[in-house]
Amino acid sequence: MTFEQDPPQAPETPPAADESTKKGGEFEQAPVETTGAAAAPSKAQILNRTLGIPTEEAGVGRADMRKAEDFEEMMLQYENTLKEIKEGEIVKGTILHVGDSEIQVNVGFKSEGYISRSEFGGEPVQPGDEVDVFLESLEDQDGLVVLSKEKADFLKVWDTIKDAYDNGKVLAGTVDRRIKGGLVVRFLGVEAFLPGSQVALRQVPDLEALINQDFDFKIIKLNKRRRNIVVSRRTVLEEERNRLKAQIIQELEKGQVRKGTVKNITDFGAFVDLGGIDGLLHLTDMSWGRISHPSELVNIGDEIEIKVLDVDLDRERISLGLKQLTPYPWDEVETKYPIGAKVIGKVVSITDYGAFVELEKGVEGLIHISEMSWTRHVKHPSKIVSIGQEVEAMVLSVDRDNEKISLGLKQTEPDPWDTLDEKYPIGAIVPGKVRNLTNFGAFVELEEGIDGLVHISDMSWTKRVRHPREMLNKSDDIEVVILAIDKEIRRISLGIKQLQPDPWLELSAKYVEGTFVDAKVVRPLERGVVVEVEDEVEGFIPVSHLGDRSIKKPPAHFAENDILPVKVIKVDHDGRRIVLSVTDRLREEGQEALTEYLAKYGEPRFRESEVEKSAEDEKPADGTADEDAPEDLLEAPDEDAPEDLLEAAAEDEPVAVPELAAADAEPATEVEKAPPAEPEAAPAPESPPEAEPEKKPEGESGA
Repeated sequence: MTFEQDPPQAPETPPAADESTKKGGEFEQAPVETTGAAAAPSKAQILNRTLGIPTEEAGVGRADMRKAEDFEEMMLQYENTLKEIKEGEIVKGTILHVGDSEIQVNVGFKSEGYISRSEFGGEPVQPGDEVDVFLESLEDQDGLVVLSKEKADFLKVWDTIKDAYDNGKVLAGTVDRRIKGGLVVRFLGVEAFLPGSQVALRQVPDLEALINQDFDFKIIKLNKRRRNIVVSRRTVLEEERNRLKAQIIQELEKGQVRKGTVKNITDFGAFVDLGGIDGLLHLTDMSWGRISHPSELVNIGDEIEIKVLDVDLDRERISLGLKQLTPYPWDEVETKYPIGAKVIGKVVSITDYGAFVELEKGVEGLIHISEMSWTRHVKHPSKIVSIGQEVEAMVLSVDRDNEKISLGLKQTEPDPWDTLDEKYPIGAIVPGKVRNLTNFGAFVELEEGIDGLVHISDMSWTKRVRHPREMLNKSDDIEVVILAIDKEIRRISLGIKQLQPDPWLELSAKYVEGTFVDAKVVRPLERGVVVEVEDEVEGFIPVSHLGDRSIKKPPAHFAENDILPVKVIKVDHDGRRIVLSVTDRLREEGQEALTEYLAKYGEPRFRESEVEKSAEDEKPADGTADEDAPEDLLEAPDEDAPEDLLEAAAEDEPVAVPELAAADAEPATEVEKAPPAEPEAAPAPESPPEAEPEKKPEGESGA
């Protein structure tokens, strides 16, 4: 309850003062005349009436009146005491009660105040303790004094805080708790805000770890009215770093060995704090050996010893090295790893061309894919070795200057080719499996890693094979004959036709020159026709011997399986071929046979587009459409023709073979009157060359 002074009344004309009269021991006040309304009672009269103290008007005694005067004096003294407590000041208070959330404080006023427990922080308090509090208001809506310890603490240290802010002084503080956006720091009894960006030089992942730790801070923002203080630890650290940086730059020299702390790790290296300035420890300068990431050797926070490799003060770049603190491993590599020595190492990398093997930290050797197996067809090194595998290899060469060592894996085992001729003697018949087909032959696997080549010329005695698929299929199990073994180039020549006796001795006797046969067309070519005279026995009819000069493109006139009347004009036993002629046979058989033949094959039977498509389909992969024709005949297609035909063709005269006359004309009888001239023996065509190595490409063998 607050006593308030009555508002002053407007002064009236002073009434005439009557002397007081004494009646029965009571003091009576002379009545005061007022104009309009009764005069206002004094504050003491109001107080007496309120408290029930008798006055002279009530007719009390002098003693009682004296008590009233003493009480009034006491109240006046109390009123004077209240005036000493003013709002907006710091006052002393005594703790009366400590609750869970509030603390009751007596400041000597008519009522107590309550302060939130959080304003005391972790400070221990108990009843009877004196504290300084700030009086915000003498009375709130509940009639209680409004107090604040935080404001009192703030005002008490304001001068110190203001001085530190103005002069950039460092203040020590303790991290109290974490809040959104940063931390709360308590120093000098007040709280300040530490933003997350000002905690350290780099972002701190776990702010909770800093709670209850002491650090130095600088005030970077201050607002007294709002009691807002923002501090920074980063500013203090930056100033310290700059001081140390200036000191280190003066001391730093190339070649020094210093200690540093790993601050950050990237894919290409690690940044090391030398005590105020950072240097880069590149991945390539960490180890003489092979590492894929810096974290294999260092971790953030590690204190390591490093060597200064280069210093660029203008750009503030420092290159550091770790491996330079250990000896260079290639100094005595020739002594450690002599040529021919067997070594053991670990596979650390695999490429398309080989595998790198670590012999020791910083020393690696390469096992090329060609040095991995004597016999296997290695398509990729991963088929033989794997990363992390420990292997034994032989040193093949050492190049210290270029830091290269060549290793061999297959050299640690005996070379099976050294004794292959003992296992597979010439002429032996052995089983095998067709592993692959090419244009020039078939590769047959005799055992794991040992292949031989069956050339197309060694597939049939009588049939001219254009592609191996005419005779074989991949994965076929067959028997072959060992024809030759070349250890140097690691090649085995195999044959299939050699499984049967050579039939040409019998064929030479059976198909003597002048023999008439009916041949079946196998393939019409641009320069002649390949025909079959019996099972798998083929012959060739040059284009000039197809019975008529108008037949210039055999594919337009003949189809597969057509039957042609032919005469054997040459048998080449060494070249294993038979040359045939339709022209010579028609000469001997007469006009009727000629007419019948020309009626059937004289005019083109197929359109040019079909001929071209057929020729393209028949064309082998190597592009030689006429590969079935004897090579000498392709070069000189008419050399097998009788001399008189060749001479007639040269003189552009009609060949002595009657043409088909008009329907109403008499057939010519020139052939009947003039018997066919005996052709002179045509020069024997050269034998086709034997299968040379060029037919069997280098590298195609068991290797």
